[in-house]
Amino acid sequence: MVDFQCKPQYDWEDFLEIMRLLRAPGGCPWDAEQTHQSIRRNFLEETYEVLDALDRDDPHAMREELGDVLMQVVFHAQIEKEQGRFTMDDVVNEIAQKMVYRHPHVFGGTMQADTSEQVLVNWEVLKRQEKDQRSTADAIEAIPHTLPALWRAEKTQSKAAKAGFDWDGAMGALEKLEEEVRELRAALEAGKSVDAPHGIREEVGDTLFMAAKVAQSFQVDPEDALHRACDKFDARFRLVEEAADKPLADYSQEELLALWRAAKERES
Repeated sequence: MVDFQCKPQYDWEDFLEIMRLLRAPGGCPWDAEQTHQSIRRNFLEETYEVLDALDRDDPHAMREELGDVLMQVVFHAQIEKEQGRFTMDDVVNEIAQKMVYRHPHVFGGTMQADTSEQVLVNWEVLKRQEKDQRSTADAIEAIPHTLPALWRAEKTQSKAAKAGFDWDGAMGALEKLEEEVRELRAALEAGKSVDAPHGIREEVGDTLFMAAKVAQSFQVDPEDALHRACDKFDARFRLVEEAADKPLADYSQEELLALWRAAKERES
């Protein structure tokens, strides 16, 4: 047991102390054993739970899930404090410094921004200066490789486009996507192995990359678009199963397509 006074209402300092005590001698054995890597996935899962609460516009869930993400932030900061590298105060100071630096039109500076578009332009310029990114290639390399792949592709395409490396409009990107599909078909017809040069994996990747470019050209979030496609498939597949009078594996390809078309008509 640790020396701690329970309260009906806790504040920020109480929360920091709770996290310290959980990892201190006499605290929680599980919390004390954790490392950055052992709780890495937890951070990601909690973030997705926040997004789910936002999508449902559920204020109670938002409050709970935002708290869970905050706990992850403080947890990692506490690990670093124990190692003597930085504290939660350093984390707060650094983000505050960044916000002031990247908003010179608000906090004083030479840059002005009368529109949200100009704010984003200034933000990118200041971010590159701050991180000593001397080229667009540097900025692209700095995109986190841990992002969902479609988001990483979208951000990569966006940065390249801002530097002038772009297709001739959305239709040009679509034509390139069609070219990638043809190359994927050629790899399949040639019987190439998955990992061969210009094999299935590479051509599937190129196709997905260009699909993300088409989405970016229309300012469509590719992750959101794919989630919507998954939801549509889920609803339509449910109708297919409900209409089936035998296991789907026992249907011919033509019969399955007929069920699918019937489900599509019912959906509309």
